Amino acid sequence: MKEIRSGYLAIVGRPNVGKSTLLNRLVGEKISIVSRKAQTTRHRITGILTNDDAQFVFVDTPGFQTKFSNALNRAMNRGVTQTLHDVDVVLFVVEAGRYDAKDQAVVRLLPKDVPVILVVNKTDQLKNKDALLPFLAQVAADFDYTAVVPVSAAKGRQTDELLKEARKHLPNEGLMFGEDELTDKSERFLASEYIREKVFRLLGDELPYATAVEIERFETEGALRRIFAAIVVDRESHKAIVIGKGGESLKRIASEARQDMERLFDGKVYLEVWVKVKSGWNDDERLLKSLGYD
Repeated sequence: MKEIRSGYLAIVGRPNVGKSTLLNRLVGEKISIVSRKAQTTRHRITGILTNDDAQFVFVDTPGFQTKFSNALNRAMNRGVTQTLHDVDVVLFVVEAGRYDAKDQAVVRLLPKDVPVILVVNKTDQLKNKDALLPFLAQVAADFDYTAVVPVSAAKGRQTDELLKEARKHLPNEGLMFGEDELTDKSERFLASEYIREKVFRLLGDELPYATAVEIERFETEGALRRIFAAIVVDRESHKAIVIGKGGESLKRIASEARQDMERLFDGKVYLEVWVKVKSGWNDDERLLKSLGYD
Protein backbone atom coordinates (compact mmCIF):
# COMPACT_ATOMS: atom_id res chain seq x y z
CA MET A 1 0.00 0.00 0.00
CA LYS A 2 1.36 3.42 -1.00
CA GLU A 3 2.45 5.70 1.84
CA ILE A 4 0.17 8.73 2.13
CA ARG A 5 1.70 11.69 3.90
CA SER A 6 -0.47 14.58 5.05
CA GLY A 7 -0.03 17.73 7.08
CA TYR A 8 -0.51 21.46 7.45
CA LEU A 9 1.68 24.00 5.66
CA ALA A 10 1.68 27.72 6.48
CA ILE A 11 2.34 30.20 3.68
CA VAL A 12 3.84 33.33 5.25
CA GLY A 13 5.61 36.50 4.15
CA ARG A 14 5.28 40.25 4.06
CA PRO A 15 2.28 41.68 2.17
CA ASN A 16 2.08 41.35 -1.61
CA VAL A 17 4.79 38.75 -2.27
CA GLY A 18 2.29 36.43 -3.99
CA LYS A 19 1.17 34.15 -1.14
CA SER A 20 -2.44 33.93 -2.32
CA THR A 21 -1.38 33.41 -5.93
CA LEU A 22 0.88 30.57 -4.78
CA LEU A 23 -1.92 28.95 -2.77
CA ASN A 24 -4.33 29.14 -5.71
CA ARG A 25 -1.69 27.70 -8.07
CA LEU A 26 -0.91 24.79 -5.77
CA VAL A 27 -4.56 23.94 -5.09
CA GLY A 28 -5.69 24.54 -8.68
CA GLU A 29 -8.67 26.76 -7.76
CA LYS A 30 -9.14 30.36 -6.63
CA ILE A 31 -9.53 29.71 -2.91
CA SER A 32 -7.78 32.89 -1.71
CA ILE A 33 -8.51 36.30 -3.18
CA VAL A 34 -5.83 38.01 -5.21
CA SER A 35 -5.17 41.72 -5.71
CA ARG A 36 -2.18 43.89 -6.64
CA LYS A 37 -2.83 45.81 -3.44
CA ALA A 38 -1.06 44.71 -0.28
CA GLN A 39 -2.94 43.27 2.70
CA THR A 40 -5.72 41.70 0.65
CA THR A 41 -5.85 38.53 2.75
CA ARG A 42 -7.28 39.07 6.23
CA HIS A 43 -8.21 35.53 7.24
CA ARG A 44 -6.32 32.28 7.37
CA ILE A 45 -7.51 30.43 4.27
CA THR A 46 -7.16 26.67 4.09
CA GLY A 47 -6.68 25.17 0.63
CA ILE A 48 -6.34 21.42 0.17
CA LEU A 49 -4.38 19.55 -2.49
CA THR A 50 -4.60 15.76 -2.63
CA ASN A 51 -2.45 13.77 -5.04
CA ASP A 52 -1.34 10.12 -5.29
CA ASP A 53 0.98 10.12 -2.29
CA ALA A 54 0.18 13.19 -0.17
CA GLN A 55 -2.42 15.60 1.09
CA PHE A 56 -1.22 19.17 1.55
CA VAL A 57 -3.40 21.40 3.73
CA PHE A 58 -2.26 24.97 3.07
CA VAL A 59 -2.89 27.88 5.41
CA ASP A 60 -2.59 31.25 3.68
CA THR A 61 -1.94 33.88 6.35
CA PRO A 62 -2.32 37.66 6.14
CA GLY A 63 0.89 39.56 5.41
CA PHE A 64 2.43 40.55 8.74
CA GLN A 65 1.69 44.22 9.43
CA THR A 66 4.24 46.64 10.92
CA LYS A 67 2.84 49.92 9.59
CA PHE A 68 -0.58 50.21 11.22
CA SER A 69 -1.77 49.43 14.74
CA ASN A 70 -5.52 49.03 14.96
CA ALA A 71 -7.68 46.14 16.16
CA LEU A 72 -7.93 44.65 12.65
CA ASN A 73 -4.15 44.51 12.13
CA ARG A 74 -3.56 43.20 15.65
CA ALA A 75 -6.01 40.37 14.93
CA MET A 76 -4.25 39.65 11.61
CA ASN A 77 -0.80 39.54 13.24
CA ARG A 78 -2.08 37.19 15.96
CA GLY A 79 -3.27 34.92 13.15
CA VAL A 80 0.21 34.82 11.62
CA THR A 81 2.08 34.04 14.83
CA GLN A 82 -0.43 31.39 15.99
CA THR A 83 -0.36 29.65 12.62
CA LEU A 84 3.44 29.29 12.62
CA HIS A 85 3.31 27.04 15.67
CA ASP A 86 0.35 24.92 14.54
CA VAL A 87 1.75 23.50 11.28
CA ASP A 88 4.13 20.81 10.03
CA VAL A 89 5.94 22.96 7.43
CA VAL A 90 6.35 26.70 6.89
CA LEU A 91 6.70 28.14 3.38
CA PHE A 92 8.31 31.58 3.76
CA VAL A 93 7.71 33.54 0.57
CA VAL A 94 9.87 36.44 -0.60
CA GLU A 95 9.91 38.28 -3.91
CA ALA A 96 12.87 37.65 -6.23
CA GLY A 97 15.26 40.60 -6.13
CA ARG A 98 13.50 42.27 -3.21
CA TYR A 99 14.43 41.61 0.39
CA ASP A 100 14.32 44.26 3.09
CA ALA A 101 13.43 45.04 6.71
CA LYS A 102 9.79 43.98 6.20
CA ASP A 103 10.90 40.49 5.16
CA GLN A 104 13.38 40.35 8.01
CA ALA A 105 10.59 41.22 10.48
CA VAL A 106 8.85 38.00 9.37
CA VAL A 107 12.12 36.03 9.57
CA ARG A 108 12.29 36.92 13.27
CA LEU A 109 8.92 35.18 13.76
CA LEU A 110 9.90 31.94 12.01
CA PRO A 111 9.85 28.91 14.34
CA LYS A 112 13.08 27.07 15.06
CA ASP A 113 11.34 23.72 15.65
CA VAL A 114 9.38 23.50 12.36
CA PRO A 115 10.92 22.92 8.89
CA VAL A 116 10.96 26.24 6.98
CA ILE A 117 11.31 26.27 3.19
CA LEU A 118 12.38 29.54 1.59
CA VAL A 119 10.20 30.14 -1.49
CA VAL A 120 11.54 32.84 -3.81
CA ASN A 121 8.55 33.89 -5.92
CA LYS A 122 8.15 36.04 -9.05
CA THR A 123 11.35 34.73 -10.62
CA ASP A 124 9.73 35.36 -14.03
CA GLN A 125 9.80 39.11 -13.28
CA LEU A 126 13.52 39.21 -12.46
CA LYS A 127 15.13 41.10 -15.34
CA ASN A 128 18.72 40.07 -14.58
CA LYS A 129 18.62 36.27 -14.23
CA ASP A 130 22.30 36.21 -13.23
CA ALA A 131 21.34 38.05 -10.05
CA LEU A 132 19.18 35.16 -8.80
CA LEU A 133 21.90 32.96 -7.28
CA PRO A 134 23.58 35.78 -5.32
CA PHE A 135 20.13 36.89 -4.14
CA LEU A 136 19.29 33.36 -2.94
CA ALA A 137 22.57 33.23 -1.02
CA GLN A 138 21.93 36.62 0.57
CA VAL A 139 18.43 35.73 1.80
CA ALA A 140 19.32 32.20 2.91
CA ALA A 141 22.08 33.56 5.17
CA ASP A 142 19.53 35.02 7.61
CA PHE A 143 17.94 31.73 8.73
CA ASP A 144 18.60 28.00 8.79
CA TYR A 145 16.20 27.02 5.98
CA THR A 146 15.41 23.38 5.26
CA ALA A 147 15.46 24.12 1.52
CA VAL A 148 15.41 27.01 -0.95
CA VAL A 149 13.06 26.78 -3.95
CA PRO A 150 12.75 29.55 -6.58
CA VAL A 151 9.28 29.59 -8.21
CA SER A 152 6.89 31.60 -10.33
CA ALA A 153 3.43 31.11 -8.85
CA ALA A 154 1.86 33.14 -11.67
CA LYS A 155 3.45 30.94 -14.37
CA GLY A 156 3.39 27.66 -12.41
CA ARG A 157 7.17 27.21 -12.63
CA GLN A 158 8.92 24.97 -10.10
CA THR A 159 5.75 24.50 -8.03
CA ASP A 160 6.02 20.72 -8.45
CA GLU A 161 9.54 20.90 -7.01
CA LEU A 162 8.19 22.87 -4.07
CA LEU A 163 5.59 20.17 -3.38
CA LYS A 164 8.22 17.41 -3.57
CA GLU A 165 10.37 19.24 -1.04
CA ALA A 166 7.46 19.96 1.28
CA ARG A 167 6.20 16.35 1.18
CA LYS A 168 9.44 15.12 2.77
CA HIS A 169 8.45 16.84 6.01
CA LEU A 170 4.78 15.80 6.27
CA PRO A 171 3.75 13.16 8.83
CA ASN A 172 2.67 9.74 7.57
CA GLU A 173 -0.90 10.03 8.86
CA GLY A 174 -3.14 9.23 5.89
CA LEU A 175 -5.85 11.56 4.57
CA MET A 176 -7.29 14.21 6.89
CA PHE A 177 -9.89 15.45 4.39
CA GLY A 178 -11.84 13.88 1.53
CA GLU A 179 -9.93 13.49 -1.74
CA ASP A 180 -12.23 15.94 -3.56
CA GLU A 181 -12.23 18.68 -0.88
CA LEU A 182 -10.52 21.95 -1.83
CA THR A 183 -11.02 24.02 1.32
CA ASP A 184 -12.43 23.84 4.84
CA LYS A 185 -14.07 27.25 4.38
CA SER A 186 -17.83 27.50 3.90
CA GLU A 187 -19.45 28.74 0.70
CA ARG A 188 -20.76 31.67 2.75
CA PHE A 189 -17.20 32.69 3.65
CA LEU A 190 -15.91 32.25 0.08
CA ALA A 191 -18.79 34.41 -1.22
CA SER A 192 -17.79 37.25 1.10
CA GLU A 193 -14.15 36.96 -0.01
CA TYR A 194 -15.07 37.11 -3.70
CA ILE A 195 -17.03 40.31 -3.13
CA ARG A 196 -14.16 41.79 -1.13
CA GLU A 197 -11.72 40.90 -3.91
CA LYS A 198 -13.76 42.94 -6.39
CA VAL A 199 -13.76 45.91 -4.00
CA PHE A 200 -9.96 45.69 -3.91
CA ARG A 201 -9.64 45.32 -7.66
CA LEU A 202 -12.15 47.93 -8.78
CA LEU A 203 -11.90 50.79 -6.29
CA GLY A 204 -9.11 53.26 -5.45
CA ASP A 205 -5.95 52.59 -3.48
CA GLU A 206 -7.13 53.64 -0.02
CA LEU A 207 -10.84 52.87 0.17
CA PRO A 208 -10.66 49.03 0.16
CA TYR A 209 -8.77 49.05 3.46
CA ALA A 210 -11.78 50.74 5.08
CA THR A 211 -14.23 48.08 3.87
CA ALA A 212 -15.45 44.65 4.94
CA VAL A 213 -18.15 42.30 3.64
CA GLU A 214 -20.99 40.85 5.69
CA ILE A 215 -23.17 38.04 4.29
CA GLU A 216 -26.60 38.69 5.78
CA ARG A 217 -28.43 35.78 4.13
CA PHE A 218 -27.21 32.73 2.22
CA GLU A 219 -29.96 30.45 0.92
CA THR A 220 -29.69 27.32 -1.21
CA GLU A 221 -32.52 26.11 -3.46
CA GLY A 222 -31.28 23.05 -5.32
CA ALA A 223 -28.40 24.27 -7.50
CA LEU A 224 -29.40 27.93 -7.03
CA ARG A 225 -27.79 30.05 -4.32
CA ARG A 226 -29.41 33.30 -3.16
CA ILE A 227 -26.86 35.55 -1.48
CA PHE A 228 -27.57 38.87 0.21
CA ALA A 229 -24.46 40.82 1.21
CA ALA A 230 -23.50 44.20 2.66
CA ILE A 231 -20.25 46.00 1.95
CA VAL A 232 -19.39 47.68 5.25
CA VAL A 233 -17.63 51.07 5.06
CA ASP A 234 -16.23 53.41 7.67
CA ARG A 235 -17.75 56.71 6.51
CA GLU A 236 -20.79 58.05 4.68
CA SER A 237 -18.50 59.55 2.01
CA HIS A 238 -17.09 56.06 1.31
CA LYS A 239 -20.59 54.75 0.64
CA ALA A 240 -21.03 57.06 -2.37
CA ILE A 241 -17.67 55.94 -3.80
CA VAL A 242 -18.53 52.22 -3.53
CA ILE A 243 -21.93 52.78 -5.16
CA GLY A 244 -20.45 54.97 -7.91
CA LYS A 245 -22.18 57.25 -10.40
CA GLY A 246 -25.58 55.80 -11.23
CA GLY A 247 -24.71 52.74 -9.14
CA GLU A 248 -22.15 51.59 -11.75
CA SER A 249 -19.34 50.62 -9.35
CA LEU A 250 -21.59 48.54 -7.12
CA LYS A 251 -23.19 46.83 -10.14
CA ARG A 252 -19.77 45.87 -11.51
CA ILE A 253 -18.57 44.57 -8.12
CA ALA A 254 -21.69 42.41 -7.79
CA SER A 255 -21.64 41.18 -11.39
CA GLU A 256 -17.97 40.11 -11.39
CA ALA A 257 -18.26 38.50 -7.93
CA ARG A 258 -21.36 36.57 -9.04
CA GLN A 259 -19.56 35.20 -12.11
CA ASP A 260 -16.67 33.95 -9.94
CA MET A 261 -19.08 32.34 -7.48
CA GLU A 262 -20.94 30.54 -10.25
CA ARG A 263 -17.68 29.06 -11.53
CA LEU A 264 -16.60 27.88 -8.09
CA PHE A 265 -20.03 26.66 -6.88
CA ASP A 266 -20.89 25.17 -10.30
CA GLY A 267 -24.41 26.57 -10.24
CA LYS A 268 -26.50 29.70 -10.66
CA VAL A 269 -26.14 32.51 -8.11
CA TYR A 270 -28.59 35.31 -7.35
CA LEU A 271 -26.51 38.01 -5.66
CA GLU A 272 -27.79 41.20 -4.07
CA VAL A 273 -25.21 43.63 -2.68
CA TRP A 274 -25.69 46.93 -0.88
CA VAL A 275 -23.51 49.30 1.17
CA LYS A 276 -23.86 50.27 4.83
CA VAL A 277 -21.85 52.50 7.17
CA LYS A 278 -20.38 51.19 10.45
CA SER A 279 -18.09 53.90 11.71
CA GLY A 280 -14.81 52.69 13.23
CA TRP A 281 -15.48 49.04 12.36
CA ASN A 282 -11.77 48.21 11.82
CA ASP A 283 -10.81 49.28 15.36
CA ASP A 284 -13.78 47.76 17.20
CA GLU A 285 -12.92 44.34 18.69
CA ARG A 286 -16.55 43.25 19.09
CA LEU A 287 -17.54 44.34 15.60
CA LEU A 288 -14.51 42.58 14.10
CA LYS A 289 -15.56 39.32 15.79
CA SER A 290 -19.05 39.70 14.31
CA LEU A 291 -17.41 40.07 10.87
CA GLY A 292 -15.38 36.89 11.38
CA TYR A 293 -12.04 38.27 12.58
CA ASP A 294 -10.61 36.43 15.60
